Amino acid sequence: MKHNIFYTDFDTERITPEADGGYRTPFQQDRDRIIHSGAFRRLQSKTQVFISGEYDFYRTRLTHSIEVAQIGRSICNYLKATSPHLSDTYYIDPDLVEAACLAHDLGHPPFGHAGERTLHKLMRDYGGFEGNAQTLRVITQTIFSSTDTPKGMNPTRAFMDSTMKYKTLLHQTPDAKNHFLYDEQEPYLAFVFDGDLPSNHFSPGKALNEFRSIECQIMDWADDTAYSLMDIVDGIHARFITLESLENWAANASLNATEQKLLRQLMRVIREGDVEHVFARKIGDYISACQLEQWENYMSAKSNRYRFKLQIDKSVQTEARFFKKVAVELVFKSPQLHQLEYKWNFLLEKLFRAYSAHYLAGHGESFKLLPENTHRLVVQAATPAEKARIICDHIASMTDGFAIRTTRRLYDPDFGSIVDLI
Repeated sequence: MKHNIFYTDFDTERITPEADGGYRTPFQQDRDRIIHSGAFRRLQSKTQVFISGEYDFYRTRLTHSIEVAQIGRSICNYLKATSPHLSDTYYIDPDLVEAACLAHDLGHPPFGHAGERTLHKLMRDYGGFEGNAQTLRVITQTIFSSTDTPKGMNPTRAFMDSTMKYKTLLHQTPDAKNHFLYDEQEPYLAFVFDGDLPSNHFSPGKALNEFRSIECQIMDWADDTAYSLMDIVDGIHARFITLESLENWAANASLNATEQKLLRQLMRVIREGDVEHVFARKIGDYISACQLEQWENYMSAKSNRYRFKLQIDKSVQTEARFFKKVAVELVFKSPQLHQLEYKWNFLLEKLFRAYSAHYLAGHGESFKLLPENTHRLVVQAATPAEKARIICDHIASMTDGFAIRTTRRLYDPDFGSIVDLI
């Protein structure tokens, strides 16, 4: 295989130097460490849209991440084959993009975005919670957590950056509901950008968060592709999106001409019973909608990862936005899902309150409510914020089912056994 000169030692550097990977590239090592981690396996039992395990054909965080990874690799292959800016010796590494796609949801807590919102509310006084920030925390600090002291996977600079969709620290936009990093993660930002933080060049918030490496941009569009298309497919299978519900929604939705056309096309696909086939084909359309545009910024001279912007065909972007709109209105805003979100919010609050009341009040020595290693780490933590962060790590790592069982063990007198795994 020809050497890829797109990347330099700057891109493959790790915080702690390691021996050469032998037959694997540094980015293949990053990917393999994700695949063989417990955090990745637990995605199989975390909610994507519908609660994990409810039916066997709905997507989970794991199947979603696998789909995103396939789309991300295909975008890399498409760009290498079609872009005049790339060649056989100068191209975006598909292993690096695959690693970013597989890792992009590692930080998501149980119960999807509803769980993310609840944990942020509960952690407001202790540094907040954000799914992308938690992903960075997992890969840099906690992914190997079965030992006495949790450790990160020592990712390469390029891989760490490829997962970092947001560069704004919480203190820079303190009222933000999402799209931030934890303040204590600033050293990782400094490592990624070799000390020259992007906040020195962009205003916090939208402008700063849109400053992304090309691999991160590809991961983000692959993610958009997967959920804008597949949330519709799952919504149709679950009978939230039907001909009748679409007609009723459209009657009051004030759709423009393009949206009305897309609505008619969607209804025809449902009527003909060809949903899976048509939407699978659309993935190819979304991949071939990508092209590269050269980009000059303060990092482009230091790394080729910042020399290009990913441009997406506007008609495809319009279609993706329409499908997201349909999913939000007919699935995410449905009474059925809101009832579940209410229950999930109640459940996570009870879990967090149980742990925080016990450990943050200084009574952690009396009962071990957490697993042995986690209990010890919380007791030894120096500040309430550090204790709360470790508790939050534990809850965020839970699968949907484990969160439900743990709540029942703590509160239901008729549930639980001394031999249960905790």
